Amino acid sequence: MQNKVAIAKRIYIKAAWKFYDENGDNVDPRIFPLLNAIHESGKLTKAAVELGISYRHVWNILKKCTDFFGSELVELQKGKGATLTPLGEKLLWAEQLVNARFEPQLNSLASELNLEIQKNLTFKEPLLRIVASHGYAVALLPEFTNKFKLNLQYKTAEESLQALTKGQCDIAAFHLPTDIVNQTLVDMYSKYFKPNTYKVIRFVTRQQGLMVKNGNPKGIEKIEDLLRADIKFINRQDNSGTRLLIEEIFRRATVDFEQVAGFHEIEFTHSAIAAYVASGMADTGIGVETAARQFGLDFIPLTTENYVLVCHHKSVKKFAVQQLIAELKTEKFQQSVMTLAGYKPVCCGDVCNLEDILPW
Repeated sequence: MQNKVAIAKRIYIKAAWKFYDENGDNVDPRIFPLLNAIHESGKLTKAAVELGISYRHVWNILKKCTDFFGSELVELQKGKGATLTPLGEKLLWAEQLVNARFEPQLNSLASELNLEIQKNLTFKEPLLRIVASHGYAVALLPEFTNKFKLNLQYKTAEESLQALTKGQCDIAAFHLPTDIVNQTLVDMYSKYFKPNTYKVIRFVTRQQGLMVKNGNPKGIEKIEDLLRADIKFINRQDNSGTRLLIEEIFRRATVDFEQVAGFHEIEFTHSAIAAYVASGMADTGIGVETAARQFGLDFIPLTTENYVLVCHHKSVKKFAVQQLIAELKTEKFQQSVMTLAGYKPVCCGDVCNLEDILPW
């Protein structure tokens, strides 16, 4: 009898809403994919097909939710199909905003669970530990782990570098500006960058810019427009790389932060910024193009950044690192990157000195 090699499945985690009242009555969780399908198609019939349920069942879900909330979630108009009411829209965008806000933490937790599952298997793969600033391209890596196991944890850029210098990870992943350089960012990175110590594995470039509602109804064209009284901005959290970029962009445009409505209101991911703008709670925010397109927003480019993988020069020869480099150079991985709006696999997988890529 042959011994079978156990292969671990990959576990994913996604946040889910649960609505209930004092009587213990619940809302059918399928209301959220249903509202999204109606928003996308404008038809109950199409929404039913997309969810794989009957038209009658769609009506039952909507009726029960209307009874629960005491207000309609969907409005039907003859000849115009189905549209979400203001409450329906708020529920949909709230669900998307929460998912976007907690995505990095959930992905990090999933990585930890997958490692625990792997520990109980007889077949052990080499482990590669990456601590990364969250991004859409680096999030692809768990699907490209041929012959090695990946522990991918999301932290700030500085936390990633701290982990690398303390030997708590093999690779730190973060973005570097190409043209808009913030002195605070330079000072922060300079604390960790030591000459002739680190190597860079080239990864991707990404575009950062203003996200605005589809059709740009407020006519936002440049940073100076954010000073207008009719425009509300949503910002990123302190000490994030994108927040430092935002502050530098404002300085170069001589825009006073305190005169920008919403400057002190923050979100924690590019997706959350996009969801915030899509919900109508803000008119614009700054983030990567992929997030804008994901939420049906228009995008006004401002700058390009390099997203890089940095490791100790001795680590480049490790088997798991060599396997990662090989995966990065595959057509399959680079085609996956190209599906992300604003991302390009420029010199992806090439190894160079850290000093050769620093923009200062």
